Amino acid sequence: MQNKEELINEFTEFIPFVQSLRSLAEEKWNSQIAEGKWTVRDVITHMMLWDKYFLEEAIQKITSHQPITAKHLDFDEFNKKAVDYAKDKKQQEIIDASIHYRNELLRQLDSISEDDFAIEHIDGDGKPFSAYYYLIGFIPHDHHHIAQLKAFFSKAPAH
Repeated sequence: MQNKEELINEFTEFIPFVQSLRSLAEEKWNSQIAEGKWTVRDVITHMMLWDKYFLEEAIQKITSHQPITAKHLDFDEFNKKAVDYAKDKKQQEIIDASIHYRNELLRQLDSISEDDFAIEHIDGDGKPFSAYYYLIGFIPHDHHHIAQLKAFFSKAPAH
């Protein structure tokens, strides 16, 4: 079982990855990562909006001792909204927001005491939620999308 510090360190790895996309050509940023799949822009926006959601609806609620309002959302609908949101945003704006929300999540998570980190709170659906299990669930999500993008970058011709 990973401890709080190990989980937070692993969750931090997204930031340098996103920062590395600052120099990505706009054409590649807007390219589908595979036939019928999202663009790089869509993947990063999807991750950023999940960070924003869990920051505002769960982690900030824990740190401010308020009831958690996060609910189990319709993933397809959430993801569709992320793609729509990204359409009129600039690359640097999405990257900046991604770094901002992840840094704020990390700051808030770090402020939770070791003892409180695994305490189960009740979410907006009446189900248990803890900072620990949030990270256990979302770190593999990060790894999945980062691996997808790295595979795309390794195959795509340089521009």
